[in-house]
Amino acid sequence: MSAVVPHYRTVQQLLQNQSFSIDEYQREYKWEKRNIDELISDLMAKFSACYVAGHETSKVAGYAEYFLGSIIVSKRNGKNYLIDGQQRVTSLTLLLIHLIRLAKDRGNQNLVSRLSPLIHSDNYGELKFNLDIPERLSVLKAFFEGNEFASDGCEESVKTMYERYKDIEQQQLGTELGDSFPHFVYWLMDKVGLIEIATDNDSYAYAIFETMNDRGKPLSPVDMLKAYLLAPLISQDKLRHANTTWKTQVQKLIALDEKDKVADAQCIKAWLRAQYAETIRDRKADSIDKDWELIGTVFHRWVRDNSNQLKLGTESANNDWMTVNFPFFASAYYQILEASRTYTPGLESIYYNAHNDFTWQTTVLLAPLNPSDSQDVVTKKMAVTATYLDIWLIRRVTNYFKVSYSNVSYSVFLLCKEIRRKSLNELVDIFTLKLEQDEVTFSKSPVKGRSGLETLGLNQFSRRYLYHMLARMAAFTEKGCGRGDHFPDFVDRDRKNPFDIEHIWPDDYDRFRESFESEMVFQDWRNQIASLLLLPQAVNRSLQDKPYGEKVPVYLTENIYAASLAEGIYNHQPQFEAFRNQHHLPFKPFTTFGKQEQLERRKLVQKLVELIWSPERLKEAAQ
Repeated sequence: MSAVVPHYRTVQQLLQNQSFSIDEYQREYKWEKRNIDELISDLMAKFSACYVAGHETSKVAGYAEYFLGSIIVSKRNGKNYLIDGQQRVTSLTLLLIHLIRLAKDRGNQNLVSRLSPLIHSDNYGELKFNLDIPERLSVLKAFFEGNEFASDGCEESVKTMYERYKDIEQQQLGTELGDSFPHFVYWLMDKVGLIEIATDNDSYAYAIFETMNDRGKPLSPVDMLKAYLLAPLISQDKLRHANTTWKTQVQKLIALDEKDKVADAQCIKAWLRAQYAETIRDRKADSIDKDWELIGTVFHRWVRDNSNQLKLGTESANNDWMTVNFPFFASAYYQILEASRTYTPGLESIYYNAHNDFTWQTTVLLAPLNPSDSQDVVTKKMAVTATYLDIWLIRRVTNYFKVSYSNVSYSVFLLCKEIRRKSLNELVDIFTLKLEQDEVTFSKSPVKGRSGLETLGLNQFSRRYLYHMLARMAAFTEKGCGRGDHFPDFVDRDRKNPFDIEHIWPDDYDRFRESFESEMVFQDWRNQIASLLLLPQAVNRSLQDKPYGEKVPVYLTENIYAASLAEGIYNHQPQFEAFRNQHHLPFKPFTTFGKQEQLERRKLVQKLVELIWSPERLKEAAQ
């Protein structure tokens, strides 16, 4: 009989000088942004609970451990084949590559030396990645070497790896960790671990996998919550009805998430946090998990432990939870996810926030809801709340504030408590006042050196949001001129000829040397939002380094925001003229485009942005 050997491995023990592969029939790498966000948030939270400023790195030896679950490995032909665990091992590899890039930037050669064997080995002078999956090596190599990578046309796993690595970059871990960066790296390598279940027999490996995921699959937190809620139901009719209602909602939710089938748990977490979480872990060392964190990990236990607060434990109360409350919030959750994926009239802001990957949106949108609300009121509350989030989010990214999962969790917690079960009119008043008192706007910031749109330019942090903002400006202009709302088309990356960011100025400092004192200054102006447009990829590539005079005739054939640089769009365009006059928009054509012209274009951008993200939209959403 072949041996089946389980071992606890730290991240370093698991990955160092090991080679992992997968069989061709294994599924693709499918982790979504929320999976990466949750992983990093959990890691950061566990680490932060141990770290104290001033600690020597040797103190990490006494920090608490973090368990990442188990993986199943079949060992054959000198390789480890991942039967179960591909998603976690791939994600860990992406995170470690990012950390080694940060270590190199900091000049910390000790960390580089410790991290490198976890990512690659030396194969007779050639780089050999430990995650040895041939079709994915090119993207790993690009990330590791800090090179640009074009994922267009690549297979699904490569595209997903590219997107998740960019999500990791967006977390700005180097800035977030600061002086604790080396401590975090050592902790991740030596205190985070998994159970490796290894065998040298494929049949055994797959039998273990099937047992763990089928016959021997333990009850999920959703199952355990259902069992707890059903326990006090004495009436057989009520019990059957409650059980059937619960199962129907769970099945409908799971159908939304065919990849991981966890939408039921995600829905319950969002519902409980939005409606009931009263406490959150203190943001200091040695703090303990409270409502917000416990709901995110062991919500079934949290409900049981807080039954008095939730007024549960009786047949009537539990029956209402299962047959009234859960269906109500599950239906709302379903509606939010649908509006996140499909551009829905009246709920466009949900789509906008989803496009900006604002992971907390669903939780916040459930907070003001009340099971007694009509469907019309539910939809309007969602619209108003999503509109506020849209304005709040864009104001912050314009000023380079981090809005990742972990960075805003505390703000989201406070917001949920403030708007919990509020009426529609109360919501509008609360959000209007919050925006009036907001220190962060499109023209000012409480942080020195940040001043809204004036300093907003294209870079690694802002690319995602600038793409979104350019699409919104183009769509708003098109719609205002009677051409319909094409925002979904502008941001659809799966279309045959997707839109890309176009620089009005070509990347050629020598042409503009007389106007700019240095290439750095030129690049700042070139990447400023007023120097950018959105054009179809093929058009964008065809223009490349052409001078402005040759680009303008092409702009004229594209969306009106781009075409507005050309004289021709101002002739015989009554709807465009009416749109300009209605909103007092300083559109203007330019025969040349230099510093002065760009400054004038900035005024248009400022006006458009203030209009598109106006607090007045809150009242419109409530109508």
